[in-house]
Amino acid sequence: MKALICGSYAFDSIMVFHDSFKNHILPDKLHMLNVCFLVPEMRREFGGCAGNIAYNLKMLGGEPLPMATVGTDFTPYAHWLDKCGIDRQYVKEIDGAYTAQAFITTDMDDNQITAFHPGAMGSSHENVIKAGDNISIGIVSPDGRDGMIMHAEQFKEAGIPFIFDPGQGLPMFDGDDLMRFIDQATWVTVNDYEAQMLQDRTGKSPHEIAEHVDAFIVTLGAKGSHVYVKDKRIDIPSATTVAISDPTGCGDAYRAGLLYGLMNDMDWETTGRIASLMGAIKIEKHGTQNHKLSLDEIANRFEETFGYRFN
Repeated sequence: MKALICGSYAFDSIMVFHDSFKNHILPDKLHMLNVCFLVPEMRREFGGCAGNIAYNLKMLGGEPLPMATVGTDFTPYAHWLDKCGIDRQYVKEIDGAYTAQAFITTDMDDNQITAFHPGAMGSSHENVIKAGDNISIGIVSPDGRDGMIMHAEQFKEAGIPFIFDPGQGLPMFDGDDLMRFIDQATWVTVNDYEAQMLQDRTGKSPHEIAEHVDAFIVTLGAKGSHVYVKDKRIDIPSATTVAISDPTGCGDAYRAGLLYGLMNDMDWETTGRIASLMGAIKIEKHGTQNHKLSLDEIANRFEETFGYRFN
């Protein structure tokens, strides 16, 4: 069984400014801002929701099929996917476009200034979902607006159960759009901030949203997560971490855990704990695809954390 992961690939250029932005931005000159920050530290990471989810699901022993549109500069990322053994048959190159890119500058106060270029992501609707290829489950994660709408419809038409994960794409949709996604999806997952936005735009409480799907999952960071099903709320504890290095990509790691549990017909208590552990493993490393454990190592750590084995 394979998971079709609709979303983005992106290059993340992360820079560190060894001072505070506030010391170099004059409040009375904001109308004519022209500043330059010297950034002696820089690293370029492989990212994007489809890439991150696929990486973590592969680490769990799953078979991800990431679906995304990328630019002509994708070659280094393609080599990384091949090295990781991740299938690229649904990755479509858009001529004349760059792969989506985020340029993130962080200061010593942990403030961030980010510029994001969507690039080829805006052509995500050119990828079409069809039944076949032993695909048992899917996910619609943040991507181009038209692509997210079309892929949800195509999953529904193909009879493939899928997770709706609006993430940072949520502001692109109004309440009617979101309810259409929810009614098409089998499961919905958001973080606590996105959950509030989803409630505000749809007028639905978490339990009311759960009435439309098999489960509504809300992550709460260090406080764990909640899984709302039609008749109850299941509280999932957070997993212990060795270190807290970088939270970027933890949500994608969590979603890979959800996919793995669902693909293996596990109960929500175990599925949620696997997802929680994957987020904890990711937060211990900088970047979104720099952590590496075998399935046995993950299972051993799961047993140490929660007191039983999942495999």
